[in-house]
Amino acid sequence: MNFILDNWYLIVLALASGAMLLLPAVKGAAGGLSAAQAVQLINREKAVVIDVCEPAEFAAGHVGGAKNIPLAQLQERLPQVAKNKAVPVIMVCAKGGRAARAVGIAKGLGYDKAQTLAGGLAAWREASMPVEKA
Repeated sequence: MNFILDNWYLIVLALASGAMLLLPAVKGAAGGLSAAQAVQLINREKAVVIDVCEPAEFAAGHVGGAKNIPLAQLQERLPQVAKNKAVPVIMVCAKGGRAARAVGIAKGLGYDKAQTLAGGLAAWREASMPVEKA
């Protein structure tokens, strides 16, 4: 017991360094899916990919098989496009900002498995994944 009282600062230092080591893992879990994780989710669980970009951006390039629902129309159109709320939904936009807002909307509609593609279409392209053009 004397050791703990005499060296409390070492214990605090060890806990703080442990927290710093775990922080990137926690941020990564909340930051969305990598391109490889998204592909696995699409292939294994038949995830639906929703691109929340505007139609002109969608036409310029999008994830293969993605359905376009602009962010402003997401609340009205998502239940028509993704009827099964148990299936994972992957939200994509150009860089990830709009997709993060889209996940909030989707979860509010009951799509508990909604996630973002971290880094958006830019990260998808960087991972050398196929991009379709309309």
